[in-house]
Amino acid sequence: MTDPTTADVLVVGSGIAGCSAALAAAREGADVLVVTKAERPDGASTDWAQGGIATTRGDPESFTEDILAASADTADADAVDVLVENAPAAVSDVLVDTLGVEFDTSGAGYDFAREAGHSTSRILHVDASTGEHLLRPFLHYLDERDGIRIREDTAALDLITHEGRVHGALLDSEPGGEPAFAGATVLATGGIGACYRRSTNPPGATGDGLAMAALAGADVADMEYVQFHPTAYAGREAQSEGTGSDGTFLVSEAVRGEGAHLRNGDGERFMPDYHEDAELAPRDVVARAVDAERTETGEVVLDVSPLDFAGEFPDLAEKCEERGVDWTDGIPVAPCEHFLCGGIDVDDRGRTSLDRLFAVGECARTGVHGANRLASTSLLEGLVWGLRAGEAAVGNEIIESEPPELLDSDPDLPERFADEKFTRLRRVMEEQVGIRRTPDGLRRASAVLRRLKGEVDAYVRTRTARDLYELRNASVTALLVARAAAENEESVGCHYLEPPDATAPVDD
Repeated sequence: MTDPTTADVLVVGSGIAGCSAALAAAREGADVLVVTKAERPDGASTDWAQGGIATTRGDPESFTEDILAASADTADADAVDVLVENAPAAVSDVLVDTLGVEFDTSGAGYDFAREAGHSTSRILHVDASTGEHLLRPFLHYLDERDGIRIREDTAALDLITHEGRVHGALLDSEPGGEPAFAGATVLATGGIGACYRRSTNPPGATGDGLAMAALAGADVADMEYVQFHPTAYAGREAQSEGTGSDGTFLVSEAVRGEGAHLRNGDGERFMPDYHEDAELAPRDVVARAVDAERTETGEVVLDVSPLDFAGEFPDLAEKCEERGVDWTDGIPVAPCEHFLCGGIDVDDRGRTSLDRLFAVGECARTGVHGANRLASTSLLEGLVWGLRAGEAAVGNEIIESEPPELLDSDPDLPERFADEKFTRLRRVMEEQVGIRRTPDGLRRASAVLRRLKGEVDAYVRTRTARDLYELRNASVTALLVARAAAENEESVGCHYLEPPDATAPVDD
């Protein structure tokens, strides 16, 4: 093992939340190390974000009301206030003044879009590919900034802890693990899409930070609230098992915001029968409606004929053309795992229950989203909490404690072990911990996932292979979701329970 790597602040993850934390810490004079298993340009969830970033647009009261309403009044009001009050300054300072993001304009000002759950048009965007237009310049900016080092294709395997305090993380850059010691550690590892067969997340979204924090003893909350986006492409290519496949792509809510309609297999527009806001109802309502209509009529398509689809959304039109989709006949859509509203429990500065450990972005539970996230608030949450956590993480002494000891040999590991267990995990999660759930199904899923985790644990300490640790992290995360869902007997937001006999048994 080489001499240990050290930094004042260690950031694990390179999406907008991790980049914001790194920027804020560096502004305070800290030496920052960013480690990410992602490789540019599209390894982080932020790069995949389409719709945009919500702002107050001079009306913080209505923005606050919309966030609370979308959450079914379960969001933490204090956390929502933090988000809304800090939104204008954060967007202006970082995205506009520092990065120079050129958001779409219309006439003399910005072209604000409207999405589901919003009472007005308030979303800044760049076509329907906002994430890549934020993240790529952000990473380039950090590359050139003094005090920040970025190591790509580097995964964190475990946190280094001692008596409830986190001293850094063990990285996979050496066979037995490389310790990276830090005064504070910020987890910004994104979502859990790899726990499901189909997801809008990139393939590496295996719940790494969440699992590492939970295994180290950090508190987690609201894990049952997994949001499914109602309009992911549902064509033949999108049915392959796995996450973030070449066939799956998100059809932004902004398309519905501009007037597109959802129609079932009988050609009927159905959303007015489900909610007074029709296609612009909260995501959980629209997702369940789409799922129900697909079950009843065999198909749901997004009818984009009321708008100039190719002119207003050229990026999406190009994706359709690449897959041979004639969008003039409607785009076939289905709900798809999209976002975890819960996660590592944090305060208004991203502090977790473990000393010197912070969490930001999708892996964190700030309380802003409650049981259901309002559209285009994820990038804003990552930006605001990233800045606040990065600033708060500065000023701690670097302590080089004893890291976990890992081995790097196990001749008895079955071939394709990780692939086969991932297939099993995703099947259980999709069938029993998906958009519609039953108490019996959740209990069965928890039992299957407990056994799966036990099988994984038997190998994970004997080999530092990344895919094995990703499987461990996914199995821990999936079990946390299933357990939380089984313990919550109330249907609210993303968590929807059907009668006990509505789901077939899991074949484990």
